[in-house]
Amino acid sequence: MAKWTPKHEAPEPLEGPVVATITGGTIVWFVLFLVQIPFYGWFDDHGHTWWLWTCLAGGGLGLIGIWYVRKRDAAIKRAAAHREAAPAGRPAASAE
Repeated sequence: MAKWTPKHEAPEPLEGPVVATITGGTIVWFVLFLVQIPFYGWFDDHGHTWWLWTCLAGGGLGLIGIWYVRKRDAAIKRAAAHREAAPAGRPAASAE
């Protein structure tokens, strides 16, 4: 089997309001969970309780996602500030 080689370069990653996007998505998952709770009996009768638990899992994973993207955003800002603070003639010291 031949090794696969890419035919073009990968696009640049999209940057935007990542923290706000993840926070908004997490809120949507929790709202969907809360809206479905009054109908738990119907979901249970029809074998669809997994809909509720999927929304709850989405909200829980969203909380982990918010934590992750906030840490990532802070690390990106720290790295940018460190690059700007380095003297013009000398490269920034590596963290080895």
